Amino acid sequence: MPTKRRILALLFALLATQLGSLISPAYACGCGAMVPEGGSVIGVDRETSVVRWDGRTEQIVMRFTVGGDARRAAWIMPVPGRATVELGDAEVFGALADMTRPERRVRTRFWPREGDWPFTSGGRDTAGAPAPGAAAPGVGVVGRERLGDFDVARLTATDPGALRTWLEDNGFRLPDRLATEVRPYVDQGWEYVAVRLAPREQGRPLAGELDPLSIRFDSDRLVYPMRLSRMARARQSLGLYVLADHRMEPVSPIGGNTPRVTFAGAVDPGDGPVAALTGGGRVFLTAIDQAFPEPGRIDADHELRATAEDTPYRRVVYREELLTVGDGVPVWLLTVSAALLGALTAGAALFRRRRGRAAAAESSRKPPSRP
Repeated sequence: MPTKRRILALLFALLATQLGSLISPAYACGCGAMVPEGGSVIGVDRETSVVRWDGRTEQIVMRFTVGGDARRAAWIMPVPGRATVELGDAEVFGALADMTRPERRVRTRFWPREGDWPFTSGGRDTAGAPAPGAAAPGVGVVGRERLGDFDVARLTATDPGALRTWLEDNGFRLPDRLATEVRPYVDQGWEYVAVRLAPREQGRPLAGELDPLSIRFDSDRLVYPMRLSRMARARQSLGLYVLADHRMEPVSPIGGNTPRVTFAGAVDPGDGPVAALTGGGRVFLTAIDQAFPEPGRIDADHELRATAEDTPYRRVVYREELLTVGDGVPVWLLTVSAALLGALTAGAALFRRRRGRAAAAESSRKPPSRP
């Protein structure tokens, strides 16, 4: 009985832990802290951002893919200078995905595998805002506007505690650790973009891909704010499209996995949505993916620099096919058949030679016939 009670207690503790993780707020946002209202849950499954930097001005167009049952949430993004905020063009993400699509090649193989005849009996599957609020001491309100599903406030702050108080007084409920985490930004004189996500359709939860936001500010270095993501509780995934004069790379992994370049090359945006970011003309595009399995290890913002050389790179995805000739006859079958036929022919010839020799030997042993 004591053993059974210990087992039941252990199972109950495990169940309570899992339930606790489901009902607790989820801070999940690569650029800052995102928190849902009340006891609801929200998680950012993927953050994808386009960064355009010309050496003087930086523009970030970001889009979140979220899940959960929250109907309202808030997050904050520090920026190194005075920012302007507007809705972004969602089509830019599709255009960049097309530009960075992997090259597809066919690679033939000689021997059959599972799915090839004779290892399968079936056919091959071919399916492929409200008005600006009053500023508290230590906080300056640069502007506040309603943009689609977003209530956006642009702020300055000289005191982390005053910033947190203003946010809470104006409906931006954010983590208790916020005052501590924004201290480095306050010390550097950064400003802040605070965003409340509240769908215009009342009662609709925040789910799927949200409208993108475009944030522009002056900066003599390419920086992507990430330090506040250390408050996230779930694994983070970040995708960056960087449009600059040269191929760019992160200075360090800032506590995540090694950043992985998925595309690098000069592109011509034409007259599509990417041209609106670049002003037209060729530009170097670098696509970077990075995972943050332990967000608490994030220790800095992403700073990106030009690589020594503008080496192009495109991923190659191979589709393997069985080597065939004519009307799809496998080469291996012809080769094996030819080898078998050759072996049978050689065997038959050897058999005939041996029979001839045996007959000759038998004939030589017979006595000569008398007349």
